[in-house]
Amino acid sequence: MKLLNLDYLPGQQSMIIFHALARMGFEGLVIVSPEVPLASIGYFQDAEKEVDLEYCKKRGIYVMRREVGGGATYLDKNQIFYQLIWRNGNPCFPNRIKDIFSYLSQPVCDTYQDFGIDAHFRPENDIVTKKEQKIAGEGGGDIGQSMVFVGGILIDFDYQTMSKILRVPDEKFRGKIYKSMEENLTNMKRELGNVPDRKEIICSLINNYEKITGKLKPVNLTIETINKMIELEQWLTSDKFLYKKTPRIPQGVKIREGVEILYGTSKARGGLIRTAQEVKNNFIKNIDISGDFQLVPKSELDRLENSLIKTKRKEKILISKIENYYDKHKIESPGVEPEDLTNAIIEAEKV
Repeated sequence: MKLLNLDYLPGQQSMIIFHALARMGFEGLVIVSPEVPLASIGYFQDAEKEVDLEYCKKRGIYVMRREVGGGATYLDKNQIFYQLIWRNGNPCFPNRIKDIFSYLSQPVCDTYQDFGIDAHFRPENDIVTKKEQKIAGEGGGDIGQSMVFVGGILIDFDYQTMSKILRVPDEKFRGKIYKSMEENLTNMKRELGNVPDRKEIICSLINNYEKITGKLKPVNLTIETINKMIELEQWLTSDKFLYKKTPRIPQGVKIREGVEILYGTSKARGGLIRTAQEVKNNFIKNIDISGDFQLVPKSELDRLENSLIKTKRKEKILISKIENYYDKHKIESPGVEPEDLTNAIIEAEKV
């Protein structure tokens, strides 16, 4: 496997790079940081629900959707991203997404340990300290014929800006978000009282990953990869892709007799689930499911939504249909079971 140690990349290139390499069949580890700040949302999230797009626009903060799950986050040069990419079926890696997270998180935990921070993996996709404070969030999924696993070492963290980029119902709630992050999210500077040398952190991270990947061969960024990144940037930064999970169902419009618009939010062990439904006589006419969960293969969520159209909103019917769809299409969504999706649909209400 290869090692692409890129230091800093401009714009949104620090995120676009793994999307390009996965499509090109690259296998190896990428180490990179963003030269300028950006906000990144998970593949299954609704951008308008998760991020204050107006604030980001005013501050010149890029906003992009990535092709792996997880939640909205703020990225800057105080974070070192690790991006592991391999082809589907590579016997060196676990087959199940749940096993991938625990397996590939260990080198990151070991890196924190190397600097005196007692860290361990917490299902479904977090690395936490001994006090259970999150110190790294991770995501993973399928891109083309490849699998990717991504996360970031938090050297330091801008809690203030993170609280500003998130969409909240009011400013009082934003204060609660800030306080919660300060209490539950930590970083190396806070834990150690100083900022470790960046090169030493990267060296430790590479050494720890080589314990499971074998010796990584250093390579340079090629012109082919740069061209692929330029090509992909047009799509990944387009409004069509950014708003792909924004519900097609209008809010606040007059609906004809017998038709209801229902919205709901439900918390599962593996993440938040949002639903927007157009319902006629208790049958689903249209549905959008979004959230900060992980789901593989990622293309199956849209197809699952389509399969639920004309389904009666009855718990037993829904859970049976979703379970059958999961089994038939070999869907994995750690911490989000068919029962969780069913509950999110059933619990939705009129706004």
